[in-house]
Amino acid sequence: MEPITHFLTGAVLGRAGFNRKTALATATMTLAAEAPDLDVLWGFKGPLYGFAHHRGFTHSFVGLILMSAIVVGFMYLVWRLRGRKTKIPDLPPRWGLLFLFAYIAGLSHILLDYTNNYGVRPFWPFSERWYSWDIVFIFEPALYIILIAGLVLPAIFSRHKPLPRGRVAAITALVLVAGLYAVRDHFHREAVNALWHKRFEEATPVRVSAYPYYWHLYEWYAVAELPDSFVSSDLDARTGELNSKELEFFPKPPETPATLAAKRSYFGRVYLSWAQYPLVIATHSGGDVIVSFKDLRFDYPRFRGRITLSGTVELDPDMRIVGERFGNREQVPPI
Repeated sequence: MEPITHFLTGAVLGRAGFNRKTALATATMTLAAEAPDLDVLWGFKGPLYGFAHHRGFTHSFVGLILMSAIVVGFMYLVWRLRGRKTKIPDLPPRWGLLFLFAYIAGLSHILLDYTNNYGVRPFWPFSERWYSWDIVFIFEPALYIILIAGLVLPAIFSRHKPLPRGRVAAITALVLVAGLYAVRDHFHREAVNALWHKRFEEATPVRVSAYPYYWHLYEWYAVAELPDSFVSSDLDARTGELNSKELEFFPKPPETPATLAAKRSYFGRVYLSWAQYPLVIATHSGGDVIVSFKDLRFDYPRFRGRITLSGTVELDPDMRIVGERFGNREQVPPI
């Protein structure tokens, strides 16, 4: 998910009762809920490094130990700089609990990222396998409404109550979020089941997936793998019908020396370990060969044509790498 949802989730978690156990709980959990995205710092080494390490170590159960320690250390420094003062003098900070609460908030980050179709690798370093639930778009307005209401309403209607306040509203918000996930999961299952019963030009799917749109419960982006091609379109989970105007077939291209060399490259290995429906196509540019990588799970019809989570490897006639790009950014020098 994007950062705002993570920050809001951490703040709501803190208000749900953790802030009654120790001072600084809400601030700590708010920061810890977003801390795993510190992996964006890898992007300073180039787009391929950023892509390779995104949602890796910092988004794992092991990596959260370090992330939690960093957040708690930062909060300790702030507490010292503020003269060891908190809003509730009778509720001092308990650093062991704050570390535990930071870890719990970090788990919320992994859970939220797991719900969308990019996925996470929570068992790193023991396993590099990606997991995704595919039920929530990376930006979901409904989550904004629920989480902001859980934070703001107590400030309006319970402002005269003593601190800490807002526990009931925060718990209610978390329950509503869980309810939203349950509803989305239901329609996701309906969409996937409908796909399994489809035939495409008399071919039966060997693998199917349905990916979410923001805000919509019924509309899903469907991708199916056939023996010789991929097919995609939007699908209505209520009726199980595909949008025939957006139905598009992608023949599986043959392997060539160029595609094999590109797949063996650093970018190729990283990309193919993450992609679910990779489409790897070689085209000629002068004497060189450009091999493009695209994952069809992000080739949404309404976003088609944009450079989204795709990349290229440029090879010279001797199949040596001379250029690499991820999105619209070039890796300099090539890895």
